[in-house]
Amino acid sequence: MSNFAFGTYRISDLNPQHIQALKEAIEAGITLIDTSSNYMDGGAERAIALAMRLAESDIKNEVEIVSKFGYIQGSSLHEYRANLAEKKYSKDVVKYTEDCYHCISKEFMHEELTASLKRLEATSIGCYLIHNPEYYIIEAIKNNIPKDYRLDEMYRRIEDAFVGLEEEIKKGRISSYGISSNSFSLLESDDEFLPYEDLLTLAQNAATIVKNKKHSFTTIELPINMLEIDGLKCASWAKKNGLRVLANRPLNARYLNKMYRLADYTESRDYYHYFNELIEFCDKDEFRILYNLLEEMEASKHKFDWIGSYDIFLYTQIIPHIKKALEKFEADERENIINSINLFLIEYRKMVEYECSVRTRDELKEFFKEPHIPMQEAAIKFLMKCENVDYIIVGMRKPLYIHEILCLRG
Repeated sequence: MSNFAFGTYRISDLNPQHIQALKEAIEAGITLIDTSSNYMDGGAERAIALAMRLAESDIKNEVEIVSKFGYIQGSSLHEYRANLAEKKYSKDVVKYTEDCYHCISKEFMHEELTASLKRLEATSIGCYLIHNPEYYIIEAIKNNIPKDYRLDEMYRRIEDAFVGLEEEIKKGRISSYGISSNSFSLLESDDEFLPYEDLLTLAQNAATIVKNKKHSFTTIELPINMLEIDGLKCASWAKKNGLRVLANRPLNARYLNKMYRLADYTESRDYYHYFNELIEFCDKDEFRILYNLLEEMEASKHKFDWIGSYDIFLYTQIIPHIKKALEKFEADERENIINSINLFLIEYRKMVEYECSVRTRDELKEFFKEPHIPMQEAAIKFLMKCENVDYIIVGMRKPLYIHEILCLRG
């Protein structure tokens, strides 16, 4: 039976609830935490450090940290460019394209590992993974680079990174390494598929170059869930070769070119209270922009394909419109309305989650035939039965989630 790992994709050191959830997970017996230098711009790693400070030594010593390096997004990209401009990185550190900001050179890896160790307040990491190296393949496809050439270049980059990782093994800053790739879960016929059968050869080549007797490539991570099962072939190969398999995205699944959240949600009890309160307040000529936005949101809450679509829409459309509307408010009035808007948005998201879950259960009824079993429970139990999956990485941002997940172990 698979074990559970704590996934920190949306964990922040600025949220006390996240740190408490990490602490409770460690105390409850979670022995693997999955993170990345890229999650919340390093905030996830800082949160782990804060939680570890609170844990008893004999417990936290049993916890393995798995972190990743490999591509840069958002404010991390701006920080990276600033460091590059100030010559904090050597000239040959980065091999990346402007579109994907992807870096897997060994020089860049050494820099990222140093930063991760600092954020984690640690001297070593249990396992360090190359994060989505297929971003290079995706960019090469966009630029019409022939398949044989792009794969040769992909292997060259991976082996170069493996050499750096084997050097870190020698230094004792990591205990093992591997690759986390979404492309492991694709069909071999897919252009973005990352062939994995030669990875062990590349790892042994790297170990030989560094003069390590045996390579320390131990782990692969990939999306596997009850709708996306192609990755089980890669998992089978990994287990036959003595590798550990971490399954991520157990509840976020792509099926027939659509994304689904495999979880049931309840309808918000307080949504209409906050909506009516806001709409009444904004029913004035000077607040007409905000009034119209609220009415549009009310009419559209059932139209999102999945909750991820809403989250994107929130930050790209809703929040900019709200900011523009708030420019008309006086400072003291603005503070009150912001508090009301925040409460409304919390309940609005619950309504979107509910609407999406109703649609998901209807569209995927062939997978969820027992209405009394929550979709998330069915999805997790499916993975628990997959003999080639060692760990299921689950986001547990609230203490309640930890106890719900661990109860499934029986």
